[in-house]
Amino acid sequence: MNDAQAFQPVAMPRLNEAAPAFETKTTHGPKKLSDYKGKWLILFSHPADFTPVCTTEFIAFSRNYPRFQALNCDLLGLSIDSNFAHIAWARSIEHNFGVKVPFPIIEDLSMKVAHAYGMIQPGASDTSAVRATFFIDPESKLRAMVYYPMSNGRSIEEFLRLLEALQTSDKHGIATPEAWKPGEKVIVPPPQTQADAEARQGKGYDYTDWYFSKKELPR
Repeated sequence: MNDAQAFQPVAMPRLNEAAPAFETKTTHGPKKLSDYKGKWLILFSHPADFTPVCTTEFIAFSRNYPRFQALNCDLLGLSIDSNFAHIAWARSIEHNFGVKVPFPIIEDLSMKVAHAYGMIQPGASDTSAVRATFFIDPESKLRAMVYYPMSNGRSIEEFLRLLEALQTSDKHGIATPEAWKPGEKVIVPPPQTQADAEARQGKGYDYTDWYFSKKELPR
């Protein structure tokens, strides 16, 4: 087999396009992407049940579940494990750590959903999903993707921050700066014409230069 034959490109979804549809078995019964229409959805994969790093992530996701719900966002986990393994692991987390997993976990033994979302990375493993996270908006459009290696756990606090940033950008038509948090100033989109650039300084923004201005959002 030559290099061209051995190379298997990973199918990847694309930002700002429709998220790949799915209909699948979960620990909360059958679920499909359209069930989440009208809400945000964070779909995330983990390498395997009963592993320590994944356990810490599920504890953090579960403890912060009410905060996601307050932002009109559901959570949906996935790994290449059976529903029985998912149920046993969720029960183990509750027994050992006192934390109940409140969201569904997809059984993806066929790897159909994992392949559709590019969760399988041959450089890491051919049979386990990496730590991939997908932000899907209320219109089922993919808005953000975050990938972590198997060896390192994700920051759930960062996902909450990013979710609020996405929602704020949608609502107000602005961008957010590095490490932005709710209540901080946002970035005004840069002017598109020379006339607008020349007038920018007089608009009442926190002005640095024609292309860089911030403002406060109404509270």
